[in-house]
Amino acid sequence: MNKQKTSSNTILIVDDDKFNLKLLLGYLQKQQDLNLELLVTTSGEEGIQITEQHHPDLILLDVMMPQGMEGFEVCRILKANEATHDIPIIFMTALTETSNKVKGFQLGGADYITKPIHHEELLARVNTQLLIRKQQQELNRLLKNEISRRENLEYAREKTHLLLQHAIKSQANTSPDIEQYQTELKQCQIKLDTFVHTVANDLKHPLDTMLTLCTWLEKNCSPTRPVFQAESIQTLQKLRQQGNQSVHLMETLLFLAELFQDKPAKLALFDMSDIVTTVIEKRLASMIQQYQAKIKLAEIWPSVPGVRFWLEEIWINYISNALKYGGKPPHLELGATPLPPDFVRFWVRDNGQGITSVEQNRLFQPFDLQQLQIQEDGFGLPMVQHLVEKLGGSVGVESTKGKGSLFYFILPAY
Repeated sequence: MNKQKTSSNTILIVDDDKFNLKLLLGYLQKQQDLNLELLVTTSGEEGIQITEQHHPDLILLDVMMPQGMEGFEVCRILKANEATHDIPIIFMTALTETSNKVKGFQLGGADYITKPIHHEELLARVNTQLLIRKQQQELNRLLKNEISRRENLEYAREKTHLLLQHAIKSQANTSPDIEQYQTELKQCQIKLDTFVHTVANDLKHPLDTMLTLCTWLEKNCSPTRPVFQAESIQTLQKLRQQGNQSVHLMETLLFLAELFQDKPAKLALFDMSDIVTTVIEKRLASMIQQYQAKIKLAEIWPSVPGVRFWLEEIWINYISNALKYGGKPPHLELGATPLPPDFVRFWVRDNGQGITSVEQNRLFQPFDLQQLQIQEDGFGLPMVQHLVEKLGGSVGVESTKGKGSLFYFILPAY
């Protein structure tokens, strides 16, 4: 093994051809703007040991190494190891058959470059893989921080609940004691609200930056090989999807903080067409594709007063339930009907098996914040009922066994 300068981007080169190894090493050493630390070896077995010890950011791996372990086997071993499976590998080989390329990607390779190697092409691929690696590491760091903060939030909620119970049990005590407990409870609620907003503000900027960068890379990556482009774009799309889920979780934390303190709703006028489009094209797009659903939308939608996040959550619950329990494939119809003089009924009709009257009575249960669970497809029908009632409306379902169901919610028009 030969180790060069210490820096922030570590690349391991594994190639039993010493002449080719020297060329690669010389070319990469000239790329001072990349701040590279280069590790080299001519042995697949030693390449595995170096990877386990140093955890490089990228591996350039020769496929054909007759004197020892060949590249595909090295890749298989590294991808089977939890400590090294996420390190990207670029295969280097003179093999051009499609079957060899497919095998490399099936084993977990990130890219493929054929010999003789063109240095400009190699540099483009190395640049992109290092950038994707850095974004993955940043995303993992953000998610770990957010999990820790969610645990702290739950701990703060439990402490506030215990304090409230203690205050209630102490009502028989003197008035000064009750006032003290009320003061402490109010202080805990203020701290909880401050904590939630701090979490949201801390996460918003890095998440927005990460999503913007992923979008830019998708549009501007134009390597010479279509396989490279497809693999890179797929990785970036996964990064963006996880980023979007983190943004949604941040919004959910703010939403739950407001419900916990039972704050009055701050209403604004929203075009329901825009709300429905956002839910279908962004929030539930992957689920709709998974179920191969067909959705028919009304041509005209009214505007109603409400809270945007609340309205989105109501539609998410209704549409996701219709996708899961509708026909196969589901055929959904969404619309709005005026109810004179001052209300609008919004509805989702599915082609499922329908619901009996006994089952209908069990759908909308009293809302319990302590039993609430955050899910990708909504909080559940009790939450829908709670939100609609806070907006001054009501919910319901019309269904006949074997003939589908129509779920609706009614809101004030003004």
